Amino acid sequence: MTEEYDSNTDELIVRKWRHKSTLGAQGQWQVEVGEPLAGPVTSSESDIRENCFNPVFLRKDTKTSFQWRVRNLPYPKDVFSVFVEPSDRCIIIKTLNKKYYKKFSITDLDRIQLPLDNTALSFTHTNNTLIVSYKKPKEILTLEHELLKELKKLKVTGEWGF
Repeated sequence: MTEEYDSNTDELIVRKWRHKSTLGAQGQWQVEVGEPLAGPVTSSESDIRENCFNPVFLRKDTKTSFQWRVRNLPYPKDVFSVFVEPSDRCIIIKTLNKKYYKKFSITDLDRIQLPLDNTALSFTHTNNTLIVSYKKPKEILTLEHELLKELKKLKVTGEWGF
């Protein structure tokens, strides 16, 4: 696992996990928080690429809440339904017009086996982007505070490690 923090605001920018394959080789990086890096783009006409108007789902946390953003959703706010499914330990986003459906879990809460609370969930829609927020529980906030104290003890390097 690697994490990247902003040294000025102490915000988590990127968290990535890398697991070994069944044969022991290094697997691909799985981005948990932040935007995944785009791979090299070739300009061949025969390439098949994803449409740039497809919804883009990513996680971007704040200090007080877990936050997910779904870009390229042009529907009004009243079309969306966002709720917690406690039996599956996940959050579900769906539209009334059946054009978008997403089911995802909060891995931070799964790691320490905290229950999901529907009252901590909220969402808003602006500029074709759905923003889903889940207020962080006290246990997560204390863990992050302790981690931040440990990070303050480390020497900060420049952007390129100089």
